[in-house]
Amino acid sequence: MAKKPRPARPRVIVTRRLPETVEQRMRDLFDTVLNPTDTPMSREALAAAMADCDVLVPTVTDEIDASLINGAPERLQMMANFGNGVDHIDLGAARRKGILVTNTPGVLTDDTADMAMALIIAVPRRLGEGEKLVRSGTWSGWSPSGMLGHRLGGKQLGIVGMGRIGQAVALRAAAFGLSVAYHNRHRLPESVEKATRATWFDSLDELLSTSDIVSINCPLNDDSRSMIDARRMALLKPDAYLINTSRAEVCDEDALIGALEKGHIAGAGLDVYAHEPAVDARLLALSNIVLLPHMGSATYEGREATGEKVIANIRTWVDGHRPRDQVLEGLI
Repeated sequence: MAKKPRPARPRVIVTRRLPETVEQRMRDLFDTVLNPTDTPMSREALAAAMADCDVLVPTVTDEIDASLINGAPERLQMMANFGNGVDHIDLGAARRKGILVTNTPGVLTDDTADMAMALIIAVPRRLGEGEKLVRSGTWSGWSPSGMLGHRLGGKQLGIVGMGRIGQAVALRAAAFGLSVAYHNRHRLPESVEKATRATWFDSLDELLSTSDIVSINCPLNDDSRSMIDARRMALLKPDAYLINTSRAEVCDEDALIGALEKGHIAGAGLDVYAHEPAVDARLLALSNIVLLPHMGSATYEGREATGEKVIANIRTWVDGHRPRDQVLEGLI
């Protein structure tokens, strides 16, 4: 519930640079302060921004903890997150402070699923290694035994987290001849399982131990943090591959590195890291891994659609209504 009347033209501070069309639309509608240099805000800059706006538009690079939220003045009434994931915001603290939090679900589903599928193909077929070999100038030509990888058809893909993105990955995987298994907090309706050709595994351990490729597609929360720990990493088959386009904290990064270094698993494809933008030097030294710079959602279309959702959420709030994309976690 708002603590005071909502301004007709709220002051909106945006923490990162957004697509030009989105920024222009925000300037037209709101008293908007932009970040033209796209420099990530320091903690001090975030605190200053939160003290000087009605609506903050943060991104995944902004760690907004309870201390920052508790220190914000009454003026701050809304955080309209640019992106779906909100694990960087202390939702409980926001609820207690009476700050509304929204996100942008759905708009990045296909983009992220495409990237997950790209890694599912790239890692077993060693596309990253092949590209580096050609660029190195040391490729000696085609050979019957050169750059051998594994075919996808007939393999089992185990999807951890069968929400929008997980289901989109399943549909893509089926087209490549993969059999799809999944683990989720709750079993999906039979109609969804049929549409995605997916088989439910109640036991995550069983899914990990039987899958040839494991794709992490669950959100980061208290239940999923470090869910793939050293014990579960050891359950993977020695010729299995791990793909993570979700959040690095779902997996124990040290355990993953150890498994790759010792050959306990065949390879991995990562788009997320524990200490972004820093990447562990041990990962950089490995040849059996494809590393991407957190670009799963990086499409022109996706960024535009995300911005439009942010604007719609703010306008709905200004009009006195509850935004459709209000984040309910932390409220219940």
